[in-house]
Amino acid sequence: MIKKLFIALAIVLVLIQFVRPEKNLSGDNTHAIEKAYNVPPEISTLLEGACYNCHSNTTEYPWYSNIQPVAWWLADHVNEGKRELNFSNFTSRRIAVQNKKFKEIVQQVKEKEMPLPSYTYLGLHPEAKLTDEQRATLTLWAQSQMAMIAAKYPADSLVLKRR
Repeated sequence: MIKKLFIALAIVLVLIQFVRPEKNLSGDNTHAIEKAYNVPPEISTLLEGACYNCHSNTTEYPWYSNIQPVAWWLADHVNEGKRELNFSNFTSRRIAVQNKKFKEIVQQVKEKEMPLPSYTYLGLHPEAKLTDEQRATLTLWAQSQMAMIAAKYPADSLVLKRR
């Protein structure tokens, strides 16, 4: 009985290898954050290393992303990350949303909620393991972008209104 169960499990594991999720490789940067905001090279490097795999239209996939069910988990993770914040379509959102996203970047980076700890477990993605100095740099940059928005747009346009 146990032998049959293991054989059935092995067959299922082999079969699911043929069911692949779509990869996040469109590379569409038509509305990228760099189109409207000053993103210095140091910030660009931090964003690319710590954020873009889950928060842009181009993900660099590790070798284990070709193994099911890990690929499904990664696809879901990336899709959820892009729903929350997508640097590749950042400027397509209303200015109030853009301002809110900068505020969330400040909060989540300061509180070490982002990048997710699971992203850097076991030495995976060492470029995403931000130092306190890098966190401060990223936070100051996001705050400066919020200040620029506040200086450029009327205060009532920065308030998210319920629809």
